[in-house]
This record gives sequence, structure tokens and C-alpha cells, in this order.
Amino acid sequence: MLDTGRTARRLESYVSGAWRAGQGEAKPLAHAATGEVHALISSDGLDFAGALDWGRRTGGTALRRHTLHERALMLKAIGQALMAGKDEFYAESLATGATPRDAWPDIDGGIGTMLTFASKARRELPNAHVLPEGPVEMLSRDGSFVGQHILTPLEGVAVHINAFNFPVWGMLEKIAPALIAGVPCVVKPASQTAYLTELVVRRILEMQILPDGALQLICGGVGDLLDHVTGQDAVTFTGSAQTGQKLRTHPAVVQNSVRFTMEADSLNAAILGPDAGPGTPEFDLFVKEVAREMTAKAGQKCTAIRRVLVPAAHEGAVIDALRATLDRTAVGLPDDAQTRMGALVSLGEREGVRARIREIAAEAEIVCGTPDEVRLSSGDAARGAFLNPVLLRCADPFTARAPHEIEAFGPVATVMAYDGVEEAVALAKLGKGSLVSSVFTNDTGVAAEMVRGVAAFHGRIMLGNRDSAKSSTGHGAPLAPLVHGGPGRAGGGEEMGGMRGVKHFMMRSAIQGTPRLLAAVTGEWVPGAPAQQDIHPFRKSLADLRIGDQIVTDRREITEADVEHFAHFTGDTFYAHMDREAARANPFFEDRVAHGYLIASFAAGLFVMPEPGPVLANYGVDHLRFLAPVYFGDSLQVRLTCKQITPRDGTVYGEVRWDCCVTNQNQEVVAQYDVLTMVAKTWPLTE
Repeated sequence: MLDTGRTARRLESYVSGAWRAGQGEAKPLAHAATGEVHALISSDGLDFAGALDWGRRTGGTALRRHTLHERALMLKAIGQALMAGKDEFYAESLATGATPRDAWPDIDGGIGTMLTFASKARRELPNAHVLPEGPVEMLSRDGSFVGQHILTPLEGVAVHINAFNFPVWGMLEKIAPALIAGVPCVVKPASQTAYLTELVVRRILEMQILPDGALQLICGGVGDLLDHVTGQDAVTFTGSAQTGQKLRTHPAVVQNSVRFTMEADSLNAAILGPDAGPGTPEFDLFVKEVAREMTAKAGQKCTAIRRVLVPAAHEGAVIDALRATLDRTAVGLPDDAQTRMGALVSLGEREGVRARIREIAAEAEIVCGTPDEVRLSSGDAARGAFLNPVLLRCADPFTARAPHEIEAFGPVATVMAYDGVEEAVALAKLGKGSLVSSVFTNDTGVAAEMVRGVAAFHGRIMLGNRDSAKSSTGHGAPLAPLVHGGPGRAGGGEEMGGMRGVKHFMMRSAIQGTPRLLAAVTGEWVPGAPAQQDIHPFRKSLADLRIGDQIVTDRREITEADVEHFAHFTGDTFYAHMDREAARANPFFEDRVAHGYLIASFAAGLFVMPEPGPVLANYGVDHLRFLAPVYFGDSLQVRLTCKQITPRDGTVYGEVRWDCCVTNQNQEVVAQYDVLTMVAKTWPLTE
């Protein structure tokens, strides 16, 4: 059972390069399940302006010296080390009231999110300091003046103010994209569970992987921190809408146009489709998911299901099924093997949840649970912040206000009935903006109509049915590649979203100039930029290859025999290649034409070299377009130019992107695409 009688430790903040304790009397933080003092916290007397300045000057400068890949590799190393030492995080997490099962999304999920960002960054971003975005735009007829968007790191600090419910994931999912972008972070965890965040940050800093100033921590109040933010800084906030609005309208945030992202209250809905009646797999999945989202982390999740929208014909069956499930939920000490739901984070939070239940109950009836009476399988209801699940039913959901406006941040949900899909959509919208809603249906028409109806009001929509039951991550699981956020009362911001999250901490600039100068800025060759032709670039290792290395090939004539052989060999006997009359009747062609893939194949035959060499493999093409028809008698020529070089750390090869332009005898471009190859760093290969 839980360790009682331990000495409460005084939390420290890490600012301006040192661990520092706040001045004066520290505030006690209680163990959620036992009520004992678990830690002490204070940030009084800390120099917040100095911390921001140190982060900008020291951390930001150091991070920007590294490439995107190098920063991602730092996070990979940190994530792997955290995963190896995660047992102590699970032990500390018990004080938050979370069971080990409930701590998994926070700890393993948080570390996994960091590792996902590290992996995606190395796959999807160049190993460079500047991130080009989108195609090059031709701004002049002769190609001498071009433009392109680029992204560079903000030269400020990302201030992350986090909620109490996910002290690990909440931090890691925010610092991962910021650090990859090259922006140092100041993390301010919610005081109630700051002891767990502090432990994780200690372990990260002990690794000495991040440069000085890249990561700072404030345990306690924010003091005058936001007074000192600038237009190069960014602020992210997760918590109540009331607090978020105060921060969003802080004078320094407003005056300096500081990037501000907020994730706030969210009355998320789960919708049972009209087709998903009792006896269907979707009905069972729905009941299981609602019960799980009500009880996971004792309902203290921003994505938890608060509104349960069901067809009127199935309302009674849903309530009966949920009541049977919730009544079996064992509430108790988080380390008790019999416990299925632990404690809320504090006695104060429990009283707050009870107050919200009373407000909702003014317009609804409680059909399961007794808020003021706690039934436990273990623990002390007077000392621990325990609360049994509470289910309400609102008989008139279109006139009631409270179920759509008041969030009881605990194991609480309200059932509301609808008639027809239109009513379900209308009820979902009454939440005024949510992080997530889920729709359980096996009817494709219902799924399409529901999504079209509610998408504008939701950051994410999870569609559940029998086919995804085993693989789905469920209603309440934000995932690193997808955006996490929502409109309206949910805050209006976005987090994660894969590389979208990284770009949030970067400045998008439009660069205009000659191709030569643009290529120098981006590190990528663009048409019109200088090129050099000496030895065949396929004979160059990565160490010798340069942006702009180019070959212009000999020509090859396309014959009728070539086209017919390719058609019969591949089975592609499309009429435009084989039937003259049919081809001439086609509005795009004057006669029979060569296959597009024949053109690409002949192009490869013109520029590849048969002998073993530094080019190890071709792994694909991007942006392939056939721009003009090729007829019998046309001759093809290829201009192949080294466009982008991406070294890979820890491997014997790097990735090279080649601009491939195929022209005919009239210098018309007939095909354009990027060739992707793996090229040895040295040749012959050496380990």
C-alpha cells in the first residue's frame, strides 16, 4: 500500500541555469488519496524576467546552432532515457490519485509523444536550419525573380502553463515541437501535481543533452512572468477558460501580439447513432467508452465525455447499461490492485465537482451515484479525494442550460435524448465548441451526416464501430500526428498535429529574389539557380555531392515499337496508346501517345549509371506530373539536378532529392518530378 509518513520535499524551480527554492513559507501539496502533505511549493522571489532573458540569449542561441534533425535527435535520446527510468515516475504519480493504468497515458503516452515528434521530424523535415514551405513561385516571366515561404525559429521563449491532470504528457507534448523548432521552453506546471513534473525535468536536465537554457521550470505561481513576454515569445495554456481568458488578455500578450494557444473547458459529447440499438456491437462499444471516459483519471480529462447523446428509443437501455457498469467500478487507493478508479487530485477539486453536480442537477436528475456519499473498496473517504461516478439525465436538453455550459471536472456525465440526426447535431453544437466528440454508428450515411454537421464545432471527431473496435485508441486519446484543440469554449487553439505543431513556434516569411539568392537561403536548388556539370553526380558520395550538381543527358527517340512493347509487357493497353482513331477523338491528343510511365522509365535509363556506386537505392518520386503529350518520333532529354541533401545521423547514407526535368526536341517540358535516392556518405562504403 501507499507509503505514509514520508518527509514532504520542497520543490525547486530551475531558472537561469540553477535549481532555486522559492522564498518564504511554502504551500503544502496533499497526497490525493491519503491527504498527507506530499510536497511543498513556492516560487516567491524568483527573477522571472531574468529567466526569460536567459532562455532567449542562452537557450535560443544554442538551439538555433543545431539543425532540425539534430534537435530531434536530442529529443529521441531524452525520450529513450525517460522510458528506461519511468518506474520512478509511476511511483510518484500515485500521489496524484491516478492508478498505474490511468498514469500510462500520462507517462508512457507523454514519452511516446516526444519520441513520435522526434521520429516524424527526421522523416518529414530537412536536416537544415531553414524550413522551406511550399513550391517556388515564379514572379517574373523570365524566371529571374522568384519567391518562396520559409520558416525560421522564433527568437524568444515558449512559456507553457499546464494543467494538473497530465503533469508529464502535458509538458512533453508542448516542449517537443517547440524544441524541435529551435525555441527554448519555460514550463510552469499546475501546482497540485508539480512534484511529478519537477521529477521528470530533473531527470531530463541530469542527462545534459539539451543546451543550457533550452528548458526551465517554475514550480509555484507565475508572478510577473507574463509582464516580460515579447513579440518573439509564445505562450501556451491548458486549464480553465476563466484563467485562460485572463492570460489571453494580459496587457503584454495583447500589446506585443504574443502567440497564444489555449486549451480550456470542453463539454465533449459521445453520440450513439440511431442504428446502434441494444444488441449491436456499436451499442456495447458506446457504453464501454462512456464508462471508461467517465472513470479514467477519475474523469479529470479535458477530453472526457460530459454529454451522452442517445436516440430517445434507446435512452432507458443506455442508462441501465451505464448504471450497471458504473456501479461495479471499484473506487479506492491507486496502488490497490482491486481499484478501478483512484482519487481526484485534491479535496478542494472534489468539492468543486460536487458544486458543479448540484448546478447541473437543477436541470437534470441523478440516475446513478450519490455525490455526497462515497463508497470505497480501500482508502479513507474523509482524507482522500474520492468520489464515485455520477450519471445524470436531462429530460429537456434543448431548454436546459447547465448540461451544455457547466463542466464538472470529474467522473460526471449527463444523458440526453434526441430524435433524428438533425437533433443530435443541434445538441452537440450546444456545447459551443469542444475538443472532441465521438459518433458510434455502423451506418455510413449517419457517419457522414453527423461529421458534416458537427465538424465546425469540434477539433476532433472519433468514429467508432465494430470494425475499429480492436485498433481504435478511443474517444479520449489525443495523438501526436493529429491536432489537439477545439473552437469556442475549448480555447480556439491547436496543439500537436505533427509538424503543424513545430511550425507554430516558427516564423513564416516570404522570401523574394533571384533563384541564386533564394537557393542560398533555403539550401535547396531551384530552377534558374547556378548549376555545375563535371563528373556524373551519381558518381559522387554524399561527402562530395553539392547542391546544383547536374547532368544533361543525351536524347532518346520514342518509337511506335517502344510504345507497343511497353503496352504488352506491362498490360497497359489504354486506347490512347494503341488506337489512333480513339486517340485523335480525345480532346487532349493529336495522335497515339507514349505512356507517362514509359517516359519516366526512359528518363531513368538516360540518367542512371549501371556500375556500383554511391547511389544505393531509389526510394520513390514526388510530385510527378506529365505536362505535354509525347508522340512517335519525339526525342527526350533529361536535366537532373541535385536539389536537396539530407544527411542521416547514425547511418552510412543520406537522402538526396533530385530535380528531374524531361523535355522534348522543342524544349517543351513533358514531365517534371523529384527523384528520391539514398546515397552513401563515403564511397566505397565505410562504417
